[in-house]
Amino acid sequence: MSAIDQHTCKTEGCDKPAALQCPTCAKLGLESYFCSQDCFRTNWNAHKAAHVVSDPKGTYNPFPKYPYTGTLRPEYPLTPRRDVPAHIPRPDYAEREDGMSMMERSYGNAQMSTVSGTDEETMRKVCILGREVLDIAARTIRPGVTTDEIDRAVHEATIERNAYPSPLNYYNFPKSVCTSVNEVICHGIPDQRKLQDGDIVNIDISLYKDGFHADLNKTYFVGAVDDASKKLVKTTRDCLQKAIDMVKPGVKYRDLGAAIEKHAKANGFSVVRTYCGHGVGKMFHSAPNVPHYASNRAIGVMKPGHVFTIEPMINAGSYDDQTWKDGWTAVTVDGKRSAQFEHVVLVTEDGHEVLTRRLPTSPESQLDRI
Repeated sequence: MSAIDQHTCKTEGCDKPAALQCPTCAKLGLESYFCSQDCFRTNWNAHKAAHVVSDPKGTYNPFPKYPYTGTLRPEYPLTPRRDVPAHIPRPDYAEREDGMSMMERSYGNAQMSTVSGTDEETMRKVCILGREVLDIAARTIRPGVTTDEIDRAVHEATIERNAYPSPLNYYNFPKSVCTSVNEVICHGIPDQRKLQDGDIVNIDISLYKDGFHADLNKTYFVGAVDDASKKLVKTTRDCLQKAIDMVKPGVKYRDLGAAIEKHAKANGFSVVRTYCGHGVGKMFHSAPNVPHYASNRAIGVMKPGHVFTIEPMINAGSYDDQTWKDGWTAVTVDGKRSAQFEHVVLVTEDGHEVLTRRLPTSPESQLDRI
């Protein structure tokens, strides 16, 4: 709290002269004064809502003492949670205070994600919608655009399709998309930071419609990117494709990781171990677990109707990760860059179908120009 000229205390019912200002409000250009530290603490739960503003006068790093591993910093304040129209059906966690999916807690890894008949067709249609939204997000990417602007575009495109943005309030995630820049491995929170020429950014789209979730992501170049980043991104896409090519009935889920890690290591990169692919459908995350590294202990054999994601995260340096104090943003421990690609794959009788594949209307792939 910083001392300033006297004003009236912000606490409701307290009209005492106030000479202390909330430090966060000071950074935001907001006027909030309190008569004492005790009054400030008593009013904190109500007052902190003022820190989420739609038109900030300035940005700030909410964790200035955190030992960041790279050059990226969060830029707050976050914009308010975006509204979802009441007529759009929601997943079970959407309105829960803790954001917890009770369906996932009840079944979790005990229930394999499987579709057939009309459910298969619904899942196919929902995944096409997810791809449409990813393509819309891709068209917004350029230097100077904030990741929050990408979140707005994703949110609006999702609700235009009468779908719910699956990340929103999932275990209290505050936004409708994950945007992971440079050394961020996954789960980056969209904020006020502007994309810079030379960045790479992963856009992770998930949406819920007609009782099913779609989940896909892709890493994009922002402006002119260096050759090392191009190699990392291309290798990551190739790792995903090598795993997809293996999918057919009878293949063990654990075997995908060996193909991914072999290709990553051959190109001088490492494979993240903390996060894995997963079943997806009626639940956002379910069985099977699909690790992306070799010698893993995943259980299960692919059968027709199984539907799951493969989403390797490949690092330029160490495969180890750590998480920012926001509880979500996973970053490389050495600050080196990370890339990721993700598809939803359906096991068919004689092979597989990529449900989130490119559409005829999808933007030209940046990797085709390397």
